[in-house]
Amino acid sequence: MSATGRLRRTLGPRTRRVVYGEPGPDEIRRELHDTSTIDLAHIVMLTESGLLPGPAAAALLTRIRQLRADGFSALHHLDAPRGLYLMYEGHLVAELGADIGGKLHTGRSRNDIKATITALRLRTELTDLLGEILRLQAALLSRARAHRNVVMPVYTHFQPAMPVSYGYYLAGLATALDRDIGALRHTLDELRRCPLGAGAVAGTDLPIDPARTAELLGFAEPPLHATDAVASRDTVLRALAGAASAGLTLSRLGTDLQLWSTQEFGFIEFPERLVGGSSAMPQKRNAFLLEHVKAKAAAAIGAWTASASAMKSTPFTNSIEVGTEAVAVAWPAFAAVRDGVLLAQVLVTGARPDPARMDQRAREGFVTATVIANRLVAEGVPFRTAHEVVGDAVREAVAAGDTELGKITLPGGLHADAGAGLPSLPEAVAAHNRGGGPGECDRVVAVLRQDLAGHHDWLTALRARVRHADHTLEEAVGTVLARHATGGRA
Repeated sequence: MSATGRLRRTLGPRTRRVVYGEPGPDEIRRELHDTSTIDLAHIVMLTESGLLPGPAAAALLTRIRQLRADGFSALHHLDAPRGLYLMYEGHLVAELGADIGGKLHTGRSRNDIKATITALRLRTELTDLLGEILRLQAALLSRARAHRNVVMPVYTHFQPAMPVSYGYYLAGLATALDRDIGALRHTLDELRRCPLGAGAVAGTDLPIDPARTAELLGFAEPPLHATDAVASRDTVLRALAGAASAGLTLSRLGTDLQLWSTQEFGFIEFPERLVGGSSAMPQKRNAFLLEHVKAKAAAAIGAWTASASAMKSTPFTNSIEVGTEAVAVAWPAFAAVRDGVLLAQVLVTGARPDPARMDQRAREGFVTATVIANRLVAEGVPFRTAHEVVGDAVREAVAAGDTELGKITLPGGLHADAGAGLPSLPEAVAAHNRGGGPGECDRVVAVLRQDLAGHHDWLTALRARVRHADHTLEEAVGTVLARHATGGRA
């Protein structure tokens, strides 16, 4: 049994497994690493604030560092009747005595600790995910520039529509991904406040210094509102939404590349290292990795739905539905989307367009029909009239088995040669230089490359701030130990 406050009994073994699980060494090490990082910062702050005697602080810091150094192996086989945190704290009390170990929890609660653990882990997960998405965007922009002159038809409703370039298509995906990057950046920026100090739900009357622990943990500010700090996990929802949106963007890329890599299209070919065969059909060459890319978004979509459902209609205070159940589904979702991004990186860089096949399908699809109609408009023909007469010409060409337009019958019975003065496909692509058309591909790439550099600088600064905090925390711990550990100066 484990006494806690007024309680003298605890959960039975089966119920305990349902609530707390059966964490193995890896899970113990991961969760207690963040917990103990918070402890180091909290102990430093308590000592500096005069709330924790120096010798007690030094004893706690020494034992916690020992536990961290060996992966918390001393705790792997201990009973955890009320979860990992109280098992870990109980170990410190057992090792150091209540007069030392029992002082660790001064001025805080499991509630603000858990919210801070979530914030730390979310910051790590999103920083990593954003870094990989930036690499993917860089790959898209590099390929966009390399293939900006590879003409192909763009499709609407799965029918050839207008002439563009493969590079222009990739630049479009990079443009969409840029908004996903912006959403993830915004979410990361929300994590600037550290929940530690909010206590159970209403802060504390002890003279703690939450700004100091925020600094030591790499946050910019302490909590603004204690109840909100422990009651809210809406940042997790926005993180899941941003990850889901990025996954959706990639699923659309995967759909196009899978279709275009079929024998029927033949636009794209992947090297053998990026395709798979069949156990039964020796001729098969399956671009199966794209199916993984397409599916990865499902994890984030499902996680957002589950997380939002768990949070719905809960009271605005600390809540297990919000702080535990709603958060638990997020971590596998972030991992799934990250895996999808990693796959997309190698698929984008490995895909090889077939310019001849793309050009052929563009010609066969009459994708210059709108160009011809616009030429008539430039000569004074109303657009609706031009649209009708060019459509008639396309119908006649298809009926005759032709792949190029012949004569166009204008109002009044006049005839015009549809091919007269018609630009080549590359010229037609270049001429679409208004409204963000393919003729502006180089400008699009330049703008996005500049934005990418800004995203990279922002992420680098964030990582530098976290590294600086790690260094500052280590120095602060060292200072406390130097002053108060056995043999240190007073």
